[in-house]
Amino acid sequence: MKYGLTPDMYEQVCKDISNKIEGINDLDWSEIKEKYNIQCAADTIRKSSTTIFGGQFRTEYLKSKLVSENKNKVFSKADDLENKIQELRKERIKLQTEKIEYNKWLRETARDELITEKICETINNLSPMRVPNYIEPKHNDKAYCLIWGDEHFGVTFELRDLLGNIINSYNPEIFENRMWDLLNQVIEIIQRDNIDTLNVYSLGDFSDGCLRVSQLMKLKYGVVDGTIQYSNFITNWLNKLTEYVRVRYQMTNGNHTELRMLNQEKGTFTEDNMGKIVKEFIKIRLENNPNFTLIENPTGYIYDTLVGNTIMGIHGEIKNMERALKDFSKIHNVSIQYLIAGHLHHSKSEEIGVNSEVINIPSIVGVDTYSLSLNKTSNASGKLLVFEEGKGKICEYSLKLN
Repeated sequence: MKYGLTPDMYEQVCKDISNKIEGINDLDWSEIKEKYNIQCAADTIRKSSTTIFGGQFRTEYLKSKLVSENKNKVFSKADDLENKIQELRKERIKLQTEKIEYNKWLRETARDELITEKICETINNLSPMRVPNYIEPKHNDKAYCLIWGDEHFGVTFELRDLLGNIINSYNPEIFENRMWDLLNQVIEIIQRDNIDTLNVYSLGDFSDGCLRVSQLMKLKYGVVDGTIQYSNFITNWLNKLTEYVRVRYQMTNGNHTELRMLNQEKGTFTEDNMGKIVKEFIKIRLENNPNFTLIENPTGYIYDTLVGNTIMGIHGEIKNMERALKDFSKIHNVSIQYLIAGHLHHSKSEEIGVNSEVINIPSIVGVDTYSLSLNKTSNASGKLLVFEEGKGKICEYSLKLN
């Protein structure tokens, strides 16, 4: 027989190989070769062990059995051996799978604990928020809604035209200046129109660095540090706004803040989104502010009814807003008159019925490298929409930012 093995010797070889793989013995492949005087290289034995204990050995073994024994008995014994090998193989795979899942759980738990510890440490070290004076709510047949999104905090860039003029530059300091500019413009409208309550919607993508590894190179801060710094800024910004008006705040998560660990595809970890950290930060810091209300929706979207008008807010990774409005209405079994989204980084609206529109909100970041790759430009800005009972949206302020 090839390799100098008899059928009985073959079974002993298989047993030693099985025991080696299971850790029952510590024989080297060369020691197994010498033990049975197998006429082949030790590496051939090793490679055969990865093909369900046998490979060429098993082929030669079955050939010899067919010659020396009754064919039916040989096939029966070969089937029994094959079944035993398959069972052993399955048990080994089960153990490997358990180890893989356990290590994955350890990594995810350690990551979550680290993020939680850093955030808790930061919040505990912050000074208490200054609580503004209580603002008495008033009945009004109009509702005011301030909307922004796509801040992409932490990213830094400078874009120039053919003549070398700056088209747009951006960094954390410019972001803060634009947000204070937005606040000043909003305060002017609040005081002029005597507004007592302002609905504030944030449409996601506050950060730029969670989507893909290449984007981390553009960030001034790491993902966790950037999230903490943004959370602290936007909390102080909202607290300042509540000195002038009552605020009802809602937010939805963006695609850039979705954690895509290990280069996973979009949507793999939809529940792991750094936007949740921002929301919890705001909730904790402003819990004692009498003029601030955080509204959370179980879907993660924004949903509101303002003076009889139903509004839904999403980040906006969809191709057809009109179809999406109808689809969301059917899915959630509610009437949606206005669907508001960001993501596109430019302003766009389309009337689709009586007191019904789909509206895209421009971005805080303004023109960036991605916009230029699509030959698209737009102002950095937010919007303030005014709704009236029975009339829907009656006014729109475009709040352009420097």
